[in-house]
Amino acid sequence: MTNYIALAIPFFFVLILVELAVARSRKLQPYRFLDVVVNLASGTGQQVAAIFLAGGLLAIYAWLYDHARLFSLPQSSLWTWLLTFLLVDFKYYWWHRLSHEVNVLWAAHVVHHSSEDYNLAVALRQSVTTLLTTLPFALPLAILGVPPLVFVTLEAFSTLYQFWIHTELIDKLGWFETIFNTPAQHRVHHAVNPRYLDKNYAATLCIWDRLFGTFEEETEPPVYGLVHPLAKFDPLWAQVHYYVELASIARRAPRWQDKLLVWFKGPLWSPRGMPPVPPPPEVTRETRQKYEPPLGSGLRGYLWLQLVATMTGAFFLLLFQNQWPRQLVIAGALLVALSLVAWGGLMERRRWALPLELVRLALLGAVAFYFLSPRFAMPVLALILAGSLAPQLALLWGARSAGPQQA
Repeated sequence: MTNYIALAIPFFFVLILVELAVARSRKLQPYRFLDVVVNLASGTGQQVAAIFLAGGLLAIYAWLYDHARLFSLPQSSLWTWLLTFLLVDFKYYWWHRLSHEVNVLWAAHVVHHSSEDYNLAVALRQSVTTLLTTLPFALPLAILGVPPLVFVTLEAFSTLYQFWIHTELIDKLGWFETIFNTPAQHRVHHAVNPRYLDKNYAATLCIWDRLFGTFEEETEPPVYGLVHPLAKFDPLWAQVHYYVELASIARRAPRWQDKLLVWFKGPLWSPRGMPPVPPPPEVTRETRQKYEPPLGSGLRGYLWLQLVATMTGAFFLLLFQNQWPRQLVIAGALLVALSLVAWGGLMERRRWALPLELVRLALLGAVAFYFLSPRFAMPVLALILAGSLAPQLALLWGARSAGPQQA
């Protein structure tokens, strides 16, 4: 099946550049470097993980469709596609809503909300485990008889639609707002202003929010991020931090039943015998200070180069995953995962980050030497050897402005 998300990646970056240019023409600054790195690294990690997860999840869907469907909807019928569009949108609403109301689902979805900015790059900030949390909500469509090809295609286009609504540069859109999800509506969803919390769960159609009482107009400037800010620029920690927090609460809960319930209750629930969760504070853009650790210009330049190189490699990995040797696909995926860990450490100036980054570059050289012909491998190895000095020089260059390293 065609991977529409992978094919759309170049267009994502063109639109991000357009948004950046328009913002600068209006003297706005919707992007911050470290936040963009986490956004793009998270999105790359999720798509690479999908290479290994999506096939298995689709196989489960197809098996249920083949053995347990109640109806046989013709794949070629326009009505099948229109009905599936509504079912996919309705399914997304309930997955999204419950992902804010059930802790184990929120642990996956929280990644997308952890940015304190709001721009097109934030749309790419996704969780690896989201693929697993969406499966139970998709299986009823297989039982209803939605063909796998129809489901996968419309699921992809639902995801693509949601890319453009992550921007502050588009104001309200008049009558369009009464039916479709828009940037103004989704800005509300990403906000931590108390009146905006847990509102506007729509994917494409906002009719479900209006029908089920979760719609809220944008009336005051949204403040983005989490009620309790993440305060880290670390792609790996962004992926796992709420799982770690839930495990900590479960470990400290006095009653054994609460150790289980904490995973299925909401973020505002606390076990008996533990302090209650305080209500969300009132916030404004003036009172909420964004997390922004110092970063030297040398390290900034190095991370840009590595990010572009890694995302380019990941793009081709996604396109040719079925043509390339399986060992190369696995090696590439592991290198992407290692990049997320190393870059997070570099951005947070951890002492272990530089040695890990050198290990990553060495492994990249080994993969190039093993899988590429000598004619291509030697130039790549030479670039990697030269690049192995770059993070050290970058750290030295930016050390004065970036402050001391952390353990």
